[in-house]
Amino acid sequence: MTSSDPSRAGYAYALSAFALWGLIPLFFKALIPVDSLDIVAHRILWAIPPLALLLWARGRLDELARALRNPRVRATLLLTAALIAVNWLVYILGVNSGHVLATSLGYYLNPLINVLIGRFLLHEQLGRLQWGALGLAAIGIAILAAGASFTDLWITLTLAFSFGFYGYFRKQVDVGAAPGLLLETIILAPLTILWLWGLRDPGEPLWGPSDWHMALLLVSGAVTAVPLLLFTEGARRLPYSTLGILQFLAPTMQFLMGVFLFGELFTTARALAFACIWSAIGLYVVALVQERRRRRQPS
Repeated sequence: MTSSDPSRAGYAYALSAFALWGLIPLFFKALIPVDSLDIVAHRILWAIPPLALLLWARGRLDELARALRNPRVRATLLLTAALIAVNWLVYILGVNSGHVLATSLGYYLNPLINVLIGRFLLHEQLGRLQWGALGLAAIGIAILAAGASFTDLWITLTLAFSFGFYGYFRKQVDVGAAPGLLLETIILAPLTILWLWGLRDPGEPLWGPSDWHMALLLVSGAVTAVPLLLFTEGARRLPYSTLGILQFLAPTMQFLMGVFLFGELFTTARALAFACIWSAIGLYVVALVQERRRRRQPS
C-alpha cells in the first residue's frame, strides 16, 4: 500500500459525500406534496436505526453513555439538535417551495460564516484576503437584500448561520460525528413522535399519498446518515482546508439544478449577489492555499 492511498481514499469519500448532498434536492422534490414538517420528522426518526446499527457494528455504542454522563455535552447536544432541526426544516421548505437558488447561496456562504465565527468567537487571526472575502460576501448579501424577496433572504441567512453555529458548538465537545448525530436525533425523537402522532392534521396521510412516498420517507434517515458518514471518513484522511474547497461542489450542483432543471429565475440581483459570493470564495480559497504553503515552509 502506497503512502498516497489514504489521501486517495479521502478524496473518494469526501467527493461522494458532497455529490450526494448536491443531489439531495431531487430526493426532497420527489416527496412533494408531503408537508415539510412531516418530512423533517420522518428524517429524524428513521435516521436512528441505521446510525445505531452502524455504531453497534463498530463497537462504539459505549460512546453514547460516556457523552450522556457529561452535563456540558448534554447541554451542547441539546442546542445542536435544535440548530440542525432548524437547518433541515428551512432547507426542505426552501427546496420544495421553489427556492433552490436561495438554499445553494446559504451553503456557499457557510465557509465564510465559519471564518467570521473563527475570528470573533475563537479569536483566530484573519489575513487581508480573508477580510476581503468577508467584505465581498457582505456586499453580495446587501445586493440580495435590496433586490430579492424576503423569503430568499431569510432562507439563505438561516441556512448559513444555523449550520455555521452548529459546527461551532459541535466543535466544543469531544463527540464523534455518528454518535453525536445519533444523540441529536434521539433528543429530537420525542418531538417528532408528538408531531407525527399527535399534533399534525389527522386527515392527512401519515406516509404521504402513495406507497412511493412511504418508501422515500422510510429511507430518508439513511439519506441523512450516509453522506455524513462518508464526509467523516473523508475528513479523517484529508486536510480540513482541502475539505473547505471541496465542499463548494454541493451548492454548485444545487445552483445548476435550480437554474437549468427547476427553472428558477436567475435575476440581475441574484447574478450580482452570486458574483460577489463566488469572488469571495475565490479569495477564501487563495487564502487557504497561501496558509498551507506557509505551514509547509521550514521555520
